Order: sequence, then structure tokens, then C-alpha cells
Amino acid sequence: MGSEPSVQAPSSGVKRLDSWKEIAAYLSRDVTTVQRWEKREGMPVHRHVHDKRGSVYAVPEELNAWLENRRPQLDGQGEAEDLHSHPSAARTNGAPSSRVWWVVAAAVVLLAVVGYVAWRGHERADTAPQIRSLAVLPLRNLSGDPSQEYLADGITEALIGRLAGIRELRVISHTSVMRFKDPKESVPEIAKTLGVDAVVEGSVIQDGSRIRVTAQLIRGATDTHFWSETYDREMSNALTLESELAQAIAEKVKVTVTGEEQQRLTAARPVAPEVYESYLKGVYALGGNGRSAVPESIADFQDAIAKDPKFAQAYLGLAMAYTEMGNVAGGGIPQQTRPKVVEAARKALELDPSLAKAHVLLANALQEEWYWSAAEAEYKRALELGPNDASAHSEYAMWLSCQGRTDEAVEWVRRARALDPEEVTGFQVSWILFQAHRFDEAIREARDAMAVQPDDAGGLFTLGFALLGSNQAVEAIPVLERSVILSEGSPVPEGILVRAYAQAGRREDALRLLEKMKRRRAAGYFPAAAFVNAYLGLGDKEQAFVWLGEAYKEKSNILQFVKTHPFFDPIRGDPRFVDLERRVGLG
Repeated sequence: MGSEPSVQAPSSGVKRLDSWKEIAAYLSRDVTTVQRWEKREGMPVHRHVHDKRGSVYAVPEELNAWLENRRPQLDGQGEAEDLHSHPSAARTNGAPSSRVWWVVAAAVVLLAVVGYVAWRGHERADTAPQIRSLAVLPLRNLSGDPSQEYLADGITEALIGRLAGIRELRVISHTSVMRFKDPKESVPEIAKTLGVDAVVEGSVIQDGSRIRVTAQLIRGATDTHFWSETYDREMSNALTLESELAQAIAEKVKVTVTGEEQQRLTAARPVAPEVYESYLKGVYALGGNGRSAVPESIADFQDAIAKDPKFAQAYLGLAMAYTEMGNVAGGGIPQQTRPKVVEAARKALELDPSLAKAHVLLANALQEEWYWSAAEAEYKRALELGPNDASAHSEYAMWLSCQGRTDEAVEWVRRARALDPEEVTGFQVSWILFQAHRFDEAIREARDAMAVQPDDAGGLFTLGFALLGSNQAVEAIPVLERSVILSEGSPVPEGILVRAYAQAGRREDALRLLEKMKRRRAAGYFPAAAFVNAYLGLGDKEQAFVWLGEAYKEKSNILQFVKTHPFFDPIRGDPRFVDLERRVGLG
């Protein structure tokens, strides 16, 4: 028995096919056939708008993916089409030959089989397990221009943000999916790694003033494609495109969406292409290019705001950038960056109160300024808007820890990790456990995370804390020394390393490093918290209180943990420390 005719996906060295003739030649079919496929089977063919090059065009990569997904259906159609397009198979006298009768009979049988398979596929789709978790893989940039990566990454993040607001659907964070930007793994392997039921994959291409996004939904366990669509819009309607795509995905996975969630899914406004591009460039710069890219991202967000002062996402981006700059590793001065975070986050929420991330950033800044009740309210609103937002859960866990509600904090951070183990790592769990004085568990969590991220400077730093809490100073020293090297001059690890040297009996090394810290303080900004840790480790309580006073003036992050931090245990009974707790709002 001969093999069935099939359509093989050609290898693509062509950027675009600009006519029906080119598309047909690329697929080795006649124009009538490919036009029928486009009409009946949804083959991705696009219409030119304001363009003199022709009426249609197609992208080879999209055609190849479409052919691969629909090969069984197309193979069946191919035989039927051959019968219709070759009437010479009949006798000239009008009487069909026996050979033609056999061909007709075979075609009928084949069509019946195809119909049965399609019916069974529909039946299986109806009875397939409900999709409760989803990963949106980084959309591919099909422009051929690496400088357009920001567009694909930005739309990926926006789509994730919209879907993450659905309570019944767990959506993996943008941070976690980015490692699958150019995946070597199969979809089932990726789905298993991320622990999701389904995956969205697709592509983005910009053509002048227009943008086209193609997406498809795939069941993780079976690699079954059960929906695909192409959206072709003006760049000014990019937000509408994102909204339509998110709504379509929510509908296809058959997830229940509340009225408020539906409003957030559909919310969109026209935005000028140049505004949206500046915003996306800012997001891209902030997303993975190190602290040197933070000023660049700030400039991009400010450019977007200057062009459109009503664009809420640009203020959110600005709040994100200033938050990053205010981190110890960011090289900024918290007293200078926090007011900017608050201002930008409040403006974003004034324009769009549904931005969960803005509520989280505002809560963080308020917490660092010791406005505890206001911070709690913002966290809770963020959790309402982003019920599956792992970062909102982990940040709220930090707030609970600061309140001394350490058991609750551990529960919340573990819940956060369950939502997204890629974004909320064992290092974050370890820090909460450290604050709860559960040192053995904290060490175990940090070491498990180190097996995956051995060169994470912050993770090494966290492990060092846990080891010191467990009186394992000798083991902590090489961990902290490596953290100092990898953090590229971040000051806080040095203060903890002084403590480790002192606890291990290497007092001269401790004092030598302390002198280096003082020289750095004299030359520029160097946080007081580093000296608090150093002097507590050296057992010099008087100097520790001097630097706690400086930390209070700076509103140092270390003072968020006055209620729980194990390193403060030796001075908790001192009236000066009791007064400090009261002034911080935790006494």
C-alpha cells in the first residue's frame, strides 16, 4: 500500500512571501489550493494595508508551524483536492474507468476516516482535563532584526500580566519563562519543568506602522495544538491587540472570569507607536541587562511619559526602575530613590488602579518608610488584583515577617514558591526562615537553591546569614567571600563578612575589612547597615548603637527587621533598642 501524500514544511531561508503565487510555490501547491487552505483551515496569510506590493503576504516560519500542526488534516485534504483538480482521470466518453471507481472509493473511505479522527479529536477536547495553569513562552521576533527583541519581550510580559489577574488560572511569571527564549526542550518538557497544563507560543513581527502577533495554545502533556490565531493591527492599537489575545486565551482554556477580571482583560486605550516603543525599550533594558541599564530604562520611561503623560504603564516602569536603583546592588541611595518610587507608583495607580505591580511597588516603598498599615493595604489590594502573582505573595510574606508573624510569613512565602518556583526561589524562602530563627531549614533551602544557581550573589549572601545564625562561621566565610566578589562591590556582604571573620576568631581580618569599609564610606555612599552588622559581630555594642542611629536617619532596610532579626538578639533587652523598635513603629 502506498504512502499518503503529505505537505512537507520547506526549510525557510525567505523572510516573506509577497503574493499568492509565491506562497503557492513555497508550498509546492497551486494557488487555488492554498487559497482554499487560507479560507477553510485558517492558514496564516495576511493582507497588506496601505501597501503597493500586493494584496497578501505570508511569513515562512508561520506557514511551517501551521503545516506541522495540521499535517493529518492537510494530508487527507490533499487527496480530495487532487481528485477535484484533475478531471482527466475520467474517461472521455463520460464513463468512469474501474481505476477511477477505486480511487473514488478510496477517497470516500479516507474522508470517513478523517471525519472520524476529527470527531474523536473533538470528543477528546471536550473531555480533556481542565487547564488550570499556563505558561506564555517568549514570543519569537520574526523581524530578522535583533534590535526588535524589545517588542516581542514586551508583548510577552504584557500578555502574562493580563492573564495573571485571573484567579482561577495560575500563570507563570515573565522572569521564569525568559529562560525558554530559545528553547532546546520540547513543549512537554517545558510544561513539566514549569508545572503547567498548557503553553502559549507564538511570534511577533512589526511591518512599518503595523504589528502582527501569531499565537497558539498547546496542551503540555500531549503536545496537542488546540487553538491558534493571528492578530494584525496598527501599532497604535497594540494594547487592544494584547487585550483581544488575552481574552481569546481565557476563553479557549475555559476558565471562569469574574466581572472585574473581565474589565481588566478588556481594558485598552490607543497609544501612539512611538510612546509604546519607548515604554517597551525601557522594559527590555530593565529586564536583564544589569544595573548599568537602569539609567537607560529610566530615560526610556521618561521619554514615553513626555510624549503621553496619561500612559499609566510608563509610570509603572519608572517605579520599577527606581526600585531597582534603590536596591543595594543597584548603586542608588534609598533616601533619594524611594520618594521617586512612591511618586511614580501613585501616578500609575491614579491613571489605572488595576495595576497590581504598582500596588506592590508602592507597598514596598511604604514599608521601607515604616508606614506599616498603608503598606499592608497596598499588598492586600495587589493580592486581590493578582491572586496568582507570586511576587505579591512573597512580598507580603516579608511584611508579615517584619511584624513578627513569622509562621504566617513562612506559609505565605512557600505559597508564593508553589505558584512560581522559578521566580520565588529557595533563597527567598531561606531568608524568611532565617528571620524565624529556623536556621537548619534556612540552610537547606539556600543550599538546594545554590545547586541550581551557584553564582547568585544574593543567594550566597542569604546562605551566609543562615550559616552564621547556626554558628557555622567557618563554613560561612568562603560563601560570603564569593558573594563579595560576585556582587561587584555591593557593600552589605562586606559587613556580614566582618561578622563571619570575627565569629571564626579571625579578628585581624575582620578589622582590616572594617577599615576598608570606613574608607569607602568616606569616599561616597556606603550604607550604615553594613557597619551595624560588622560591629555586632565584633561584639562592640556601643559602636553598634552609634551605627543603628545612622541607620535610623537613613531609614535603612535593616530596621524593617528589628522585631525578628537574629543578629539583634544580644541587644534586645537594651532600653535604647526598645526605643528604636518603638520609633520604627514595631515596638
